Amino acid sequence: MNLRKYLVLAGVTIFAPVGDSFLSYGMKQVGNISLLLGFFASYMTALSWADLTYVLPASSLGYVLLAVIARFALHEQVSLTRWLGIALVSSGVGFVTSGPERTHRPRRPKAGRDGAAAESS
Repeated sequence: MNLRKYLVLAGVTIFAPVGDSFLSYGMKQVGNISLLLGFFASYMTALSWADLTYVLPASSLGYVLLAVIARFALHEQVSLTRWLGIALVSSGVGFVTSGPERTHRPRRPKAGRDGAAAESS
């Protein structure tokens, strides 16, 4: 993966939990909507170059950031069980991101003028 792809995944990972945290905090300003729009744009960009089965687990790292924000910015109690669950999710993300970002599908033969598959010579 190149730097651009890492930046897009970082955007997916950061924008959603920060935007959700602002919503939880009760901020009714443009800031929360901007971050959620940033998440949406990053997510759609990531889906344009990688499979959903790669992007969705990779974006799960946002749960880690969300727990940190909840604990330190919102002063919520995060139990040891939840931290262990977050660690488990993070390790699963490591397994997923070590694989290929896009699966390869066999190409279909091109259709001829009459709609039938063109014969290969």
